[in-house]
Amino acid sequence: MRHDTLHHSFTPFGEATERYPMVVDSLTKVSNFLNVSAQQRKVVRFKLNPLVTQHHIWIGALEEILNSLRADLESPELNKVVPMGQQIVHSCLKFLTESAIVSDPDSASWIKLSPYRNVSSSNCPKWEELLDMFNDLIKCFRSEARLKLHVDKVEVMKEGLFHIRDVLLDNSVGYKEARRQEGLVHKRLSKNLGHSSRCLFTLLLYYLYGKVADIEVDVCGGIQGNGRDNKFRLFMGKILTSNNEMMVGRGVKQLDRGLGLFKHVWEAAEMKGDLELQGHMWCVGAEDRVLKYRGNMYFMHGICI
Repeated sequence: MRHDTLHHSFTPFGEATERYPMVVDSLTKVSNFLNVSAQQRKVVRFKLNPLVTQHHIWIGALEEILNSLRADLESPELNKVVPMGQQIVHSCLKFLTESAIVSDPDSASWIKLSPYRNVSSSNCPKWEELLDMFNDLIKCFRSEARLKLHVDKVEVMKEGLFHIRDVLLDNSVGYKEARRQEGLVHKRLSKNLGHSSRCLFTLLLYYLYGKVADIEVDVCGGIQGNGRDNKFRLFMGKILTSNNEMMVGRGVKQLDRGLGLFKHVWEAAEMKGDLELQGHMWCVGAEDRVLKYRGNMYFMHGICI
């Protein structure tokens, strides 16, 4: 963090360390970037874990990963393992769909009593079944370079599945029992996913944006500010291949997600000072201009060759 006078000597990307690309894939990277202390990281985890490990967030993130993988499996360039992989993905999604309980108070399942069971709980489905299917997916696609990002996310989510592997998953039971099972999933994930967990980070991304892909920043930027007036500025950049409005809009939204994530952690860590967000974009032949999006400034810089 550079402690310049914020308004009089602000020179973004002036340091060599501010001009590198960065892939943001964990809270640890965000905290290191923001210089969050060890004690503050405990505060971040304490605040975020109960929110991002809610059952509907957990299910939604898993479904997003699987649906994205299923969409890319339609590529004709993949090898013959695709049919087997498609079947595994289908089974995973079916497992998640059948895990859902009905929360509509007008539904009969709302008042359904827990049935008498003359079979042992060992016959009930458990989250371990999905963990096994995820292992099969990884074996099936580990050699497919085009699917690497999807496979990496499947691998990341295995951490959460491991912690709940012995939790029963049975929506044929009464509503209260089903909710108890969901609560146990929430409790296990919240307790066991640590600050450095990439599974926790993926859940945070889904909680904030409904997306699970790690955030890629072309030009990492940094933080400038003056602690005397408690005002700081976080700046990052993106390089565009075209300056048409669609590409510019997409670049602004991508920067907004990255900057917004860092500010969310800044506030959760109870960092002192106000953090202003600023994005920069570069494109050959573009005219210099300033855009405003969600209250933040985004600067377009033309590149001359």
